[in-house]
Amino acid sequence: MTEPVRAADPVEALVARLLSLGTVVAIALLVIGSALLALRGGSPLDPGPPLDVSRIPSDLVAGRPDGFLWLGLIAAIVTPCARVAASLLGYLRRREQAMAAISILILAVIALTVALAGTTSA
Repeated sequence: MTEPVRAADPVEALVARLLSLGTVVAIALLVIGSALLALRGGSPLDPGPPLDVSRIPSDLVAGRPDGFLWLGLIAAIVTPCARVAASLLGYLRRREQAMAAISILILAVIALTVALAGTTSA
């Protein structure tokens, strides 16, 4: 006998869509930023400006490569974090305490890393 086909877990489907969309958005932004950089005669080996999140919107509107490149990098970093957060919600809904605890620890390590990186770069 064959096993009955079970419906896909909605959380797993959400996570898959989230990863796919985040990856496409990150790649698109990086490609646009790289193309703009090349069109302006820049090189990826040239030192770029430091990250200033407040400048990203104006860089995007002005068509400056820096805004697209920084936003693409941010999207590439945020996508897996969002995956862990979505999984955490699924584990909590299914009352899988061990996996929820692991997800919380992963998010805590990421938050601590970002906080420490922010203090050393300032």
